[in-house]
Amino acid sequence: IVICPPAMDAITAAAFASVYSTADVALQHRAKLQPGEWLMVHGAGSGVGLAAVEVGKALGATIIATAGSEEKCALARSRGADYTVNYSTGPLRDQVLEWTHGKGVNVVFDPVGGDLFKESLRCIAWEGRLIVIGFAAGERQKIPANILLVKNATAIGFAWTSYRRTQPKIVYDSLEQLFQAWAAGQLQPTISHTLPLQEASQAMTLLQQRKVRGKIVLTTDKM
Repeated sequence: IVICPPAMDAITAAAFASVYSTADVALQHRAKLQPGEWLMVHGAGSGVGLAAVEVGKALGATIIATAGSEEKCALARSRGADYTVNYSTGPLRDQVLEWTHGKGVNVVFDPVGGDLFKESLRCIAWEGRLIVIGFAAGERQKIPANILLVKNATAIGFAWTSYRRTQPKIVYDSLEQLFQAWAAGQLQPTISHTLPLQEASQAMTLLQQRKVRGKIVLTTDKM
């Protein structure tokens, strides 16, 4: 059990805990993101993507955020992204290599998968880390080991729910720090829609139609 800050309401807490702790534990504990490194965040208009942008910025990284629309790119910039790419308009590689002066990004945070994962392998730096959070694109991609070998790169899997079961202290410590950062005004969860639990099917429709920016929160009478 983790106690939320007194000023945090139930709706904010519902939108906050899992996505911010996912971003924090993935980037700090698994990817070992360091100040001054380049971080590319895919799906940056989503709840976990926006959280990764904010957490990565707080850790001192330079952020390249990718999203499927200009609106989502603008939202990512408002949360601290230094550069944004609308991946619906074409490949990422040339733009990313230009910004990084040909070196590529040190860490890729990927909750999307599919073609973006393949693009990431072409954008990653020597000794880069590509952390797989999910498969929102619907494709569980294969990893070409030859690219990992040539770049001395690492592909890392991360499932937050597994950490809750097997290493709960890591999650607890993460949430304690994140709640402190929220209370200090350093983190700002984005809530796209708030719907009653009875309208859960509508929430799924909004997700399928790509109309969500950040998180959807389903409420009950007790919230």
